[in-house]
Amino acid sequence: MSFSKERPLVLVGAGKMGGAMLAGWLAAGTDAGSILVIDPKPSAELLEMVSASGIRHAEAVTDGLKAGVLLVALKPQVMADVLPGLAPAVDAHTLVISVAAGTPVAAFRKAFGDVAIVRVMPNTPSQVGRGMSVAYANDRADRAQRATVDRLLTAIGVSDWIEHEEQIDAVTAVSGSGPAYVFYLVEALAAAGVKAGLPEDLAMRIARQTVCGAGELLYRSDLPAAELRQNVTSPNGTTAAALAVLMEPDSGLQPVMDKAVAAARKRSQELAG
Repeated sequence: MSFSKERPLVLVGAGKMGGAMLAGWLAAGTDAGSILVIDPKPSAELLEMVSASGIRHAEAVTDGLKAGVLLVALKPQVMADVLPGLAPAVDAHTLVISVAAGTPVAAFRKAFGDVAIVRVMPNTPSQVGRGMSVAYANDRADRAQRATVDRLLTAIGVSDWIEHEEQIDAVTAVSGSGPAYVFYLVEALAAAGVKAGLPEDLAMRIARQTVCGAGELLYRSDLPAAELRQNVTSPNGTTAAALAVLMEPDSGLQPVMDKAVAAARKRSQELAG
């Protein structure tokens, strides 16, 4: 079972992530008539999208609704209150997808019963079609349902799978939170430029464009990141001098990144209870 007008793709929550996914689906040519958005407080952007595209909107589950796919894009803090109200839209043929951090498959199984459930960890570059999404499926999800998940995620970037649910905490720490690490790198690089004598606005423009350009080069190239780094690094040059600091085994970037990812993973585990 995929989804159709009769058994729609039901998106619950159209905030930043849900809205980004919705925009990606429409841009990829998904039939707007097969999509229903449930959001009790729709944003102006959502209402404009509803008006322009023909997707349907409701504030709650309507009588008789049975979802082909139920995709829950809510904050984990509200799950316990919201999931019971969604249960009437779920039956044995519904594929349930969650993009909420910290909410395990067990929570959805408790709310909806023994159905196909897939947890997905996307990230914010999904808003511009460059997302990295990693999915975990319970044993009720069949090959066709996994293919439906891939189709939905391909519309917002790249997707991959893990086979053990506990790995989702590491995924959250690396790709889910990772964009914030990159944005902070821009801040830190710009601040270092100011300390080196550059005007603040110029330092930020240089840092921002450098990270954007390096990311685009990495995206387009088939070369490993290490080889791209080596291509920039002349022996005994300026880059080599900087990398000697950044790659210092005890105080360089790697031990700091190890600690950061470990802290994020631990917090993800705590949120899951």
